[in-house]
Amino acid sequence: MTIDIGRFGIWKRAADVTAGLASTVEEIGYGALWIGGSPSGDLAIVEEALAATETISIATGIVNMWREDAGTVAESFHRIEKRHPGRFLLGVGIGHPESTSEYRNPYDTMVEYLARLHEADVPADHLVLAALGPKALRLSAERTAGSHPYFTTPRHTRIAREIVGAGVLLAPEQTVVVDGDADRARDTAGRFAARYLGLVNYRNSLLREGWDQADLDAGGSDRLIDGVVLTGSVDHLAAGITAHIEAGADHVCIQDLGPDPESGYRALAEVLL
Repeated sequence: MTIDIGRFGIWKRAADVTAGLASTVEEIGYGALWIGGSPSGDLAIVEEALAATETISIATGIVNMWREDAGTVAESFHRIEKRHPGRFLLGVGIGHPESTSEYRNPYDTMVEYLARLHEADVPADHLVLAALGPKALRLSAERTAGSHPYFTTPRHTRIAREIVGAGVLLAPEQTVVVDGDADRARDTAGRFAARYLGLVNYRNSLLREGWDQADLDAGGSDRLIDGVVLTGSVDHLAAGITAHIEAGADHVCIQDLGPDPESGYRALAEVLL
C-alpha cells in the first residue's frame, strides 16, 4: 500500500464535501477524507479537496462502476495523480441493485472494470474495491490494494481479514451519531439503518456476519442497530471504532450523522488520534 491514509479517516457524501471540509478534516488530524455517494467520473470534487489541503489523502468510497466509464475514470485518475502525486486512493464498486436497472453479473462487471483500469495504467496499489462477500473480498486482494466495506460491524472485519489475508488494506466505514440527546441519536441511527436494511446486498452481508433474519426485519432489531450505528458517549463510540482495528482493519473511516459533525469529529479525534 503506497497511499498513506493513516488509521482513521472521515467518510462524507459527495454532495456535502467542500474544500473547507477537506481543510478542516486535515487540520483536525485525520489521515484521509473519503468521498462517498458515487462521485462523478471527472473526479473534480477529489481535485478540489486535494487542492485545498497539503498532506491529507483523499479517497473515493465509491465511484459507481455502472454509472461512470472506466476510461473516463482512468483519465481523471492520471490527471489528479500528476498534480497531487501519492495522495489519491481510487475506490470503485458496483453499488446496490435497487439503484441500477442495468445491475447484472456483478462479479463479472467488477472483474472487467478493474481490468480496464489496469489496462489504462491505474496502479493496483492506488485502487480499492468496495467488497462485502467472499468473492469480492478475494478479488480486492488479488487486483487492488484492498477492500472498503460499508455498513458492517467488527464481525465482518474479522471475517474479511481471514479472507483477504495479511498485507491487504482493509478499510471499513463505521457510522456513528455524536449527539448528547440519547433519544434523538437513537432515532437517527434507526432511520439510517432502516434504509440499508431494505437493500439486498447489505442484508445478505449481515446474514453472512451471523445476524438472524429477525434482526433485519421491521427496521432492524435494537441489537443490530446498536451494532451497525454507534450511539452513546464519545468514549463508547471510540471503543466501537477501534473494535474494527482489533478485528483486523488497517483503517476505519467514520461517518457522523449527529447534528454537528465537525464537533463530533473533533471530539472523537481527542480520543482516537
